[in-house]
Amino acid sequence: MVTRKTLIALALSFPETSEAPHFDKTSLRVRGKIFATYDKKTHRACVKLSEVDQDVFWKGAKSSIYPVANAWGKQGWTWIELGTVKKAQFIDVITTAYCTVAPKALANQIRP
Repeated sequence: MVTRKTLIALALSFPETSEAPHFDKTSLRVRGKIFATYDKKTHRACVKLSEVDQDVFWKGAKSSIYPVANAWGKQGWTWIELGTVKKAQFIDVITTAYCTVAPKALANQIRP
């Protein structure tokens, strides 16, 4: 299980990230662009991935990580069930989401 505190702390550890409201959710941004949101009501995160990354993560954890079920999902937006996702998978997903949205120079600072 991943907590809100873990999500926020990890996301804010990436270069040039910030936390801001986004409608009734919390958004995590890099240089103003959203790479993740958190919904307190459902204890779910939503992250931006490439279609390929979305497919890879979904195949590895279908009950915890899956595409949003509309046009947003086809653009790479992906749900993460924080109550069931394994912490190691979560770290991989949120890091990948950051690297998907961040400028290349920033993404290269955290890629292994």
